[in-house]
Amino acid sequence: MGADAKTAMKVDMTEAAAKRIAKIVSGEAGKTALRVSVEGGGCSGFSYKFDLVDTRNDDDVAIEKDGATVLIDDLSLVYMGGSVIDFVDDLMGQSFQIRNPNAVASCGCGTSFSI
Repeated sequence: MGADAKTAMKVDMTEAAAKRIAKIVSGEAGKTALRVSVEGGGCSGFSYKFDLVDTRNDDDVAIEKDGATVLIDDLSLVYMGGSVIDFVDDLMGQSFQIRNPNAVASCGCGTSFSI
């Protein structure tokens, strides 16, 4: 895999997301990371799923920042390459949002997208 392909498969998280993930995980006994995966469904074709987990699978890619760990499996990474995971706290509420350059459309709630 060339350097461009590796860069395209990279996922990053903002400082705000890292702080929130670290806080959530520290409050859940036995949990060590936030797993982000892509599943079929949702109003735009694909949707993001967020789970607190205590184990890492062989095919997981780990993104670590400021004491937070996000795990993404190989298959989901294909759809999420180049994305940035953010945590937003605004008038609409608090939520994790994924800025995905592969998505050509997304829904208003920010958890569903199409490519």
